Amino acid sequence: MTLPYPILPLEKSKWKGHPLPIGYTTNTYYDVTVDRTETGFQVNMILTDTSDAPITHTPEEYDFPDKLYEDYRPDSRAYGMVDDAGNLIAAIEIEPEGWSNRLRVHELWIDDRYQKQGIGRALMNLAKDEARKNGHRMLMLETQSCNTNAIGFYLHEGFGLIGFDACCYANNDLERKEVRIELGWDPTAK
Repeated sequence: MTLPYPILPLEKSKWKGHPLPIGYTTNTYYDVTVDRTETGFQVNMILTDTSDAPITHTPEEYDFPDKLYEDYRPDSRAYGMVDDAGNLIAAIEIEPEGWSNRLRVHELWIDDRYQKQGIGRALMNLAKDEARKNGHRMLMLETQSCNTNAIGFYLHEGFGLIGFDACCYANNDLERKEVRIELGWDPTAK
């Protein structure tokens, strides 16, 4: 598949703080339940249709919208596509976690007009290549249990569930159907 523009490094001096308008609408979510049993816990994640209305999250609803090169990610690197007018149309930001020898994807965004053109796969392949080349034991990322389009993409890319956080965004994430889930891809797996 031919990409509309080349993938380029996004220089920190130019792109630091650039907002990424990440949002989505879905008619499905993974309903996460955690039940205590006599011998431990039982966790279920069941794909469920929304019963009344689609779930929509827009960049405007967040107090802190996603941005490239946040201060708390000092070792991150970003790559992306820029159109002929100089507008960012896609980006991925990755950062090594030295203490755990993992590579984390902090951001992955493709402008709606450019989705379904292989850009997400190309950016993810860049991250996978970085993980392999640098000997990281895991490539990982986080998304929300209600972002089923993203989850489907990551599963298609070979990622699997490695964990979740039931109170990352608010203390009632389970009830809100927006649970942080961690997905990982093993660069050494065949």
